[in-house]
Amino acid sequence: MARDRPGRRVLRGSVAAQRGTVSAAAVLFCGHQAGEALVPVLVGVVIDEAVTTGDPVALALWLGVLGLDFLMLSFSYRWGARRAWLADIRADQRLRMMLTVRVLDPRGGAEAGRPPGELVAIATADAKRVGVVNFVLPLGIASLAALGVAAVSLLVISVPLGLLILLGTPPLLYLVGLLGRPLESRSEREQERAAEASGVAADLVAGVRVLTGLGAGPAAVARYCATSRGALAATLRATRAQAGYSGAVLAANGLFLALVALVGGRLALDGAITVGGLVAAVGLAQFLVEPMETLGWVNAKLAQARASAGRIAAVLAAEPAVGDGGRPVPAVVPGALTVRGLTHGPLHGVDLDVAAGEHVGVLATDPGDAVALLACLGREADPEHGTVELDGTALGEHPPRAARAAVLVCAHDAVLFAGTFDDNVRAAAAPGADPAPALAAAAADQVAAALPEGGHTAVAEQGASLSGGQRQRVALARALAAGPPVLVLHDPTTALDPVTEALVADGVRALRDGRTTVVVTSSPALLARTDRVVVLSGGRVTVSGRHDELMGREDYRTAVTT
Repeated sequence: MARDRPGRRVLRGSVAAQRGTVSAAAVLFCGHQAGEALVPVLVGVVIDEAVTTGDPVALALWLGVLGLDFLMLSFSYRWGARRAWLADIRADQRLRMMLTVRVLDPRGGAEAGRPPGELVAIATADAKRVGVVNFVLPLGIASLAALGVAAVSLLVISVPLGLLILLGTPPLLYLVGLLGRPLESRSEREQERAAEASGVAADLVAGVRVLTGLGAGPAAVARYCATSRGALAATLRATRAQAGYSGAVLAANGLFLALVALVGGRLALDGAITVGGLVAAVGLAQFLVEPMETLGWVNAKLAQARASAGRIAAVLAAEPAVGDGGRPVPAVVPGALTVRGLTHGPLHGVDLDVAAGEHVGVLATDPGDAVALLACLGREADPEHGTVELDGTALGEHPPRAARAAVLVCAHDAVLFAGTFDDNVRAAAAPGADPAPALAAAAADQVAAALPEGGHTAVAEQGASLSGGQRQRVALARALAAGPPVLVLHDPTTALDPVTEALVADGVRALRDGRTTVVVTSSPALLARTDRVVVLSGGRVTVSGRHDELMGREDYRTAVTT
C-alpha cells in the first residue's frame, strides 16, 4: 500500500500532462456516443412522426436529421480517436523519458536490486500500460455521457424506464469496480514476474560465453526455465482473472439490459408508450451494451495501469546512491588520492595513500573488497564511514559526473556500445585527440587490424561480436584515450594470453607515466610494473611494498600465482 499512493500520483501526473488533448478527445468521444444514443431515438421519431402518419415531408425531414446525426458521430469518433491516440503515445514517451533520465542520473540508485531486463520492461510495458489510460479515459467519460443521454431519452419516453437506468447504473458500476480489484493485484504480480524473467534472460545472454566456458550452461538454462515458469504462472493467473472479470461484467450488463427490455415491453403492452417509443426503448437497451462493456474494459485498463504506475513510481522515487556535491573539480588535478578510515561493505578502516603520478597496484584477496573499494573511488557509492580525498578535497564534495571524470574507474566488465570499433574508442577521447597511443598501449590496434573492415568494423551491442580478450582491450583503450588525471583499472587483462598481457602491462605503464594510476588486480605482469603494491585482505590493508619484495611472502606469492 505504501507504493500505491506514489503510483496513483504517477497515473494522475500522466493524465494531467496531456489534459488538453485528453479533454478534447473526451468532448469528441462524448459527441460520438451522444450521436449513437440518439440513433434509436430518431428512428422511433421517424416511426411515430412519418411512418405511422404516412407524411412524406416529415419522413424526409427526420431522415435528414438522422443523416446529420450519423455525420456528427462519425466526425466525432474519427477526430476523438486521433486526439486520444496522440495523448496515449505522448504519455508513453514522457514516462519513458522520465525513467531514462532517472536511470541515467549520475547519482545512481535506480538500478539497485533491479537487473537491466527489469528496467527495460518497466520503461516499455509498464509505461505503455500507464500511457494507454489517456486513450481509455476519454472513452470512459464518453460512455458515462452515453448513459446520461440514454437515461434522459428514456425519461422523456417513459419515466419508469428513465428511473430504472438512473437508479440501476450506479450499483452496477460499483459492482464492476469491486470485480476489478483482484485483477489489479494479479496484473502487478504478472508484470513483476515478466520483468524478472526478462532480467534473467538479459544477464544470461550477456554472459553466455563465460557460462559456456565454465560449463554452467545447463544450470543457467534451469535457472531461466524456473523463472520463466513463474512468469507463465503469474500470467495465467492474471489472464484467468481477466477472463473471469470480463465474463462477470458481461453477465451483469446482460441481466440489467434484460430487465430494461422487460419493463419497456410491459409498458408498451399497457399502452403507456407508443410504437416508436417502444422501438426507441428497445434500441436504447441494445445500445447500452456498448457503453457498459466499455466501462468494464476501462476499469480493467485502469487496474492494470495502477499496478504498472506503482512499479514506475518505485524507480522514479529510488534514493540516489550518492550525494550531489557542489564543489567543482579544479582545472588542474595533480591526482593525489588519500583514503582515510574507509568503511564500506566488507571494508573496515582502510587507509591508503597514492601520490600524484604514482603507479600503484592493489591486490585484493577477496573480490568483494575490490568491488567495495572501486565503488567508493568511482563515486558509485558514498562511504559508510571515512573519506576518499582527491588532492585534499573529499571526493563526495564534487558532483558525481565531475568526480568520475577526474577519477575514472575502468570496470572489469566494461560495456561496449553499438557502433564501429573507432567510435567506441574516440567517444572517450578529448575532441581532436589522437587515440592511436591508447590503442597501441592496450594492444587494441592488433584487434582493429584483425577485423574485416579495421576500425570501421561494426561492433554489436555490448561488444557481443568480439571475443572476451578483444572486448577487454577495446575497453582499456577507451579508458586510456580519456586520459583522466587518475585512472583506476580493475583486472583489465584477465582474458589475455601471457604474451599480450605483458605487452599491455608495459604499454599502460609507459602511456600513464607521470599520471596517477591504480591497478586492482592479481596479475603478476601488471603488478610487476607498479611502483608498489598494496595488499587488501580481510577488509583492511595488511602490507605494502614492491612486487619483487612481496614475492618473498608465501601468502602474496600464492595469491598472484594461483
